[in-house]
Amino acid sequence: MSTVTLVRIYLTEGQHKAEELMRILHDEEQVRGVTAFRGIMGFGQSGKMHASSLIDMSLDLPLVLEFFDRPEKVEQVLKRLEPLIKPGHAVSWPAQVNDGE
Repeated sequence: MSTVTLVRIYLTEGQHKAEELMRILHDEEQVRGVTAFRGIMGFGQSGKMHASSLIDMSLDLPLVLEFFDRPEKVEQVLKRLEPLIKPGHAVSWPAQVNDGE
């Protein structure tokens, strides 16, 4: 087991930032792993509810990009992403990964 830092970035589809962030994380920064989650409901600091229903499939649903890597790599990546992420929309914490060692 080794220690990594896990990061969650909170977005909405309407921000149109997910593809750019994924490109940076995958192609340029080459972090160890990234997953994008599409939420069915959520709200943030604004209090505006973002939700889907059977009648109205919203195009402004919550998105979460989650990635992990070595702590020093994550620190470098977050500095690079800071201008693209609203304040208070990225959280991180240490985690353990089963890397076979």
